Amino acid sequence: MQDLLLLAQDPAAWVALITLVVMEVVLGIDNLIFISILTNKLPPEHREKARRIGIGLALVMRLALLGTVAWIVKLTTPVFEAFGHGFSWKDMILIAGGLFLVWKATKEIHHNVDPADHGEDFIASSAAINSFGAAIAQILLLDLVFSVDSIITAVGMTPHLPIMVIAVVAAVTVMLVAANPLANFIEKNPTIVMLALAFLLMIGTTLIAEGMGLHVPKGYIYAAMAFSALVEILNMVARNARLRKAGKLD
Repeated sequence: MQDLLLLAQDPAAWVALITLVVMEVVLGIDNLIFISILTNKLPPEHREKARRIGIGLALVMRLALLGTVAWIVKLTTPVFEAFGHGFSWKDMILIAGGLFLVWKATKEIHHNVDPADHGEDFIASSAAINSFGAAIAQILLLDLVFSVDSIITAVGMTPHLPIMVIAVVAAVTVMLVAANPLANFIEKNPTIVMLALAFLLMIGTTLIAEGMGLHVPKGYIYAAMAFSALVEILNMVARNARLRKAGKLD
């Protein structure tokens, strides 16, 4: 308890906490986009429940991983070498997660371009139980990838476990609050769906590159995402203005 009080009086600890919270929230955007697109494939009555369960289990997973920080850090130790690069467990997790994101985003783009072809999409199945379980499983799979990456980054920013725990809880709370509004916004704007899927493709490719030892500054990725989102918002405003002028929009 005394250690916590001393930590609360340390200005450097507060700076580290604020920085880490911001970082965790930004990193959570990737996860939230995926969750929104995935749960929007479910029947309406199951969507909010799936988001809450998926994000809640993500919190449990991250806190559990924080309890094994010493083991998580060891995931960066190379276990074999190929193509002149030493691959660690972290690298293999990032590559696997990136491949999954690229596969899933490509599949969803195909189904958006050709709505008549849903034969292979088990998420779009009419069996609600199977769809719900598949959605939760896929959410947890990506949660694991993003959790390992964010926790290793957090360990590099601060050695204090309480700061990491607070940052994770704060970030997941933001995700819970933003999940429904973001998912509803994506569902009501089909062009946003394609943009979000393009983001997932880019994020998946970045994860693969990171796993292969090619560092891609995340600032560039998020700047590109923000610029694309701004352009799409301007297009939406212009489109709505034209519809109002034509009397087709109240």
